[in-house]
Amino acid sequence: MAIILYDGTFAGFMTTIFECYAQKLEPTNICKEDSFQESLFSEHIQIVTDLEKSQRVWNGLQQKLHPRNRELPVLTFLSEEDGIEMRLYRFIKRVFNSRQRIDTDYADPDVLTLKKIERVVMRESMRILQFVRFQQTIDDIYFAPIEPQFDVLPYTLKHFKNRFADQKWLIYDVKRDYGFFYDLDQVTEMTLNEKNFSIHDGKLADNITQEDEATYQSLWKSYFKHINIEERKNLKLQRQHMPHRYWKFLTEKN
Repeated sequence: MAIILYDGTFAGFMTTIFECYAQKLEPTNICKEDSFQESLFSEHIQIVTDLEKSQRVWNGLQQKLHPRNRELPVLTFLSEEDGIEMRLYRFIKRVFNSRQRIDTDYADPDVLTLKKIERVVMRESMRILQFVRFQQTIDDIYFAPIEPQFDVLPYTLKHFKNRFADQKWLIYDVKRDYGFFYDLDQVTEMTLNEKNFSIHDGKLADNITQEDEATYQSLWKSYFKHINIEERKNLKLQRQHMPHRYWKFLTEKN
């Protein structure tokens, strides 16, 4: 019985599941390294991420889960909910130990909670696809800052890579201080040491944007203003479909 520490990645969590079975560990808690507060009486075990072990666990889950639930582990993990690791650990352990399919057993409190979390995380990922606004740099890179409620950026990469396959882009999660850069070939995770954009509205510094960028932003604002019928404005409905927390980086709202 011990607290298990991992690097905070999904691959690290999958490796943790593997080691729990391999070493017959029964964790009292599973924590990210950077959020663990050591105490005098707490015993902890450090798990090193192993991509091969992680993939074995993931492949096993894909065989055991119903097709509509195959992304449930990663989606709920991205929620960053307190205690999500232990809830997922109990769920995955039951999935592997049961001969019957249990991921549709909504009488189980963990299954029911995970499905609810999955739903809100999926909704957040869809909103990110809708509300990303790119700015073109002098290096011909399209930059977009985001600040999602959940850590959904990794889940949206496939869409952005397919949708914008012919242009270089960098989508950066300001809240979590990391992003992904696409160089027309592959997507790479990165952290910006120097922030050449405003954390208040996401605007890039003038000296690194294309000359026409300000013009395009002005045209977009003008278009948005003219299609808006003042007499039919419904702020309550607008916030329902476009929550206020996204307005920060929306060109038409700045």
